Amino acid sequence: MKTTYREAMRSALQEALQQDERVFLMGEDVGRYGGCYAVSKGLQEEFGEERIRDTPLSESAFVGAGIGAALGGMRPIVEVMTVNFSLLCLDQIVNNAATLRHMSGGQFSVPVVLRMTTGAGRQLAAQHSHSLECWYAHVPGLRVIAPGTLEDMRGMLRLALEDPDPVIIFEHNALYNREGELAEDSSITDIRRAAVRRNGSDVSLICYGGNLHKTLDAAEQLAEGGIDAEVVDLRSLRPLDDETILASVRKTHRAVLIDEGWRSGSLAGEIGMRIAEQAFYDLDAPLARVCSAEVPIPYAAHLEHAALPQVDTIVEKVREVMGQNV
Repeated sequence: MKTTYREAMRSALQEALQQDERVFLMGEDVGRYGGCYAVSKGLQEEFGEERIRDTPLSESAFVGAGIGAALGGMRPIVEVMTVNFSLLCLDQIVNNAATLRHMSGGQFSVPVVLRMTTGAGRQLAAQHSHSLECWYAHVPGLRVIAPGTLEDMRGMLRLALEDPDPVIIFEHNALYNREGELAEDSSITDIRRAAVRRNGSDVSLICYGGNLHKTLDAAEQLAEGGIDAEVVDLRSLRPLDDETILASVRKTHRAVLIDEGWRSGSLAGEIGMRIAEQAFYDLDAPLARVCSAEVPIPYAAHLEHAALPQVDTIVEKVREVMGQNV
């Protein structure tokens, strides 16, 4: 079935609302307006204002309300318009949602799902375009996932709602308009394991979310030059699936990590260190990474493009790791 990422998530929301009366969606402009990215368009007309709730412009307030609803037995889906705005509710997420099971001695769980748009590529400038997934992947008590395929965009929400603990879903804004064929088999979705999207023997390209398709395109370009790249889609950012990552690296003996976050303190740095700790003697070349430039994301299209990982920068870095002239 041909569809878009936006429609895949809308279908997932619709299915969740139909199947469980405890589920409701809340956030800024998710109701009458249909969502800033039109993901929830039409849902308020179908399910009513009680279950598709527009909120005041106060992230701390409505994320806190979502946490309270989860503690009370509901299954709230809370949409934070962009990860940049989630800094306004960081206290609720890190000090409340992530800690309550621990601080209650296991008596309370917080089954809240937080949906956040992340990433750049649409000229939304520095206050709407950053990739801060690694900040949340740093926090015990949270599950952090990043769908990169249509199947994951549709299927991960159902699995997140089944989790007894808080789950953050990062949806890359550049994917919403992307079209593709959606498989009918929902069992291919997983929020616990990484997925090998392309098998290869020469180098492991480890990525997630919005960079998946750039990485796959880079792998095809590399294949034309005789480099057989394996592409690993992390899917789960916390916890990381070390087993799949290390199995790939031990097969190819090289790794390049692609991460739209800034290089300093990046998720790519964490994964690289895990590889170094657990598979150092399997490596035939130094680890490498392709990250965003260490600048606030620019508004101008040509500068934004230059600041982000792109197919050509991935290809160039892989050729460098393979010892080819670039």
